[in-house]
Amino acid sequence: MNGNTPYAGLPGVTQAGQRAAADVPALSRDQKRVLHRDVSRIAARTRELLPDEYAVDSQISAGVAGPQVTVAVQPPVGHPVSAGFSPDVDEATEITEAIIDADERDEVARGLAASAALQVKQAVSDDVKPTAR
Repeated sequence: MNGNTPYAGLPGVTQAGQRAAADVPALSRDQKRVLHRDVSRIAARTRELLPDEYAVDSQISAGVAGPQVTVAVQPPVGHPVSAGFSPDVDEATEITEAIIDADERDEVARGLAASAALQVKQAVSDDVKPTAR
């Protein structure tokens, strides 16, 4: 049964539980540049939606299935929130094309901003007394 899985490894080539190097997509220099630009746009859009007290940062790392993108927000109070996903780099055929399309970038930014604002609301909800009912 173990020999039927792609994670069983190839004797003398790939250890069990590891993926073969040919299975992990490699990014060209231009694809890396476009991906960095797209992730920077997500972080910038998130900053536009939030006050200056919120810290926004982004990171691109190598994941098991290719690049892994993480954008995180640290609200002034409350827990940090983050969004992590693996963009499909195979769909971007042209160098100038965005790897993460504009709708997806905006959706991630709006979701992060809303989650960060909710964290603040939850953190201060016990301390704030309503002024009127």
